[in-house]
Amino acid sequence: MTTQSHHDKVDQQFGSQASAYLTSAVHASGRDLERLSERLVAFPQARLLDMGCGAGHASFIAAAHVREVVAYDLSEQMLAVVNEATKARGINNVETQQGYAEVLPFDDCSFDVVISRYSAHHWHDVGKALREVRRVLKPGGVVIFMDVMSPGHPVLDIWLQTVEALRDTSHVRNYSSGEWLSLFNDAGLSSQNLLCDRLNLEFSSWIARMRTPATLADAIRMYQQSASDEVRRYFELQTDGSFTSDIIMLEAKRV
Repeated sequence: MTTQSHHDKVDQQFGSQASAYLTSAVHASGRDLERLSERLVAFPQARLLDMGCGAGHASFIAAAHVREVVAYDLSEQMLAVVNEATKARGINNVETQQGYAEVLPFDDCSFDVVISRYSAHHWHDVGKALREVRRVLKPGGVVIFMDVMSPGHPVLDIWLQTVEALRDTSHVRNYSSGEWLSLFNDAGLSSQNLLCDRLNLEFSSWIARMRTPATLADAIRMYQQSASDEVRRYFELQTDGSFTSDIIMLEAKRV
């Protein structure tokens, strides 16, 4: 009998969808990428790590501003997409490396900046990963995380976690702003700035991107139809299944 770890499940879920993430409008654009670009202007000589880089959108933005980017991901197929895209776009300061977020294969104090975008909600142990982030950051180094955020309230939280897990069985958790602040603090990372925003998720492309099986997609639609008025209002739930989630951009420093 073969056992499958959570890391195996993540690799399986995302490997076959790698190319879809390169062309995904949600991942290829957004106000968070614009803000990231503006912030990275301040680090022209930086060596930057992009954790859970996916198809590389944040890495491509970073490459325009910093000296060197390491695009890091669990999925070899995703990294292959990044390599192909950098060649096609004429980007020559991005290298790729495969591995887990919780065990970074880099020396202590080897990066000036660490970023992560729409990845941490898949990680098996975010606390451990953040301790690794602190280890590989130079003293005073900057970390910038962007992700979908839980509203925090139990009723709203359980609704979000349920639709996320039905859509993508490698999903672990969307954390609230308070949970993020605690996780960063516990890892020895001093939070400097926290910005919240909203992200519209169009249902059909959201499902197609993950190739969610029809039975699970139907389960999401049934679950949406049973949602309370409170849930419907908060997530701006539409008749076609589209909805709006909170997103967070959190910046911290190594102390």
